[in-house]
Amino acid sequence: MAEETIFSKIIRQEVPADIIFQDEHVTVFRDIHPQAPTHILIVPNKIIPTVNDVRPEDEVVLGYLFVVAAQIARQEGIAQYGYRLIINCGGDGGQEVNHLHMHLLGGRKLGPMLSK
Repeated sequence: MAEETIFSKIIRQEVPADIIFQDEHVTVFRDIHPQAPTHILIVPNKIIPTVNDVRPEDEVVLGYLFVVAAQIARQEGIAQYGYRLIINCGGDGGQEVNHLHMHLLGGRKLGPMLSK
């Protein structure tokens, strides 16, 4: 069984968070250290530690992350001008919480994907 994370506690509402959407598959909340005017995390309710741990049975819920991302981008008013979706994997990939999650960033021109 996957280890508990801060995200699983947020999903169960044991830790405070600015949750903007939640259903049986995903929980969506604002990042506490935003890197853009809009910085939202979209997290599957099932603990999947990293992309390397994705299994065929996770396909539907992970596809649903994109459906929810588009819905939230429209709701936040950033869909028209564009936004960035990021999923980090592992330490070198910048993943800080071992619970797969998607960052939705927007609200300004974001610039290059990576700095040197």
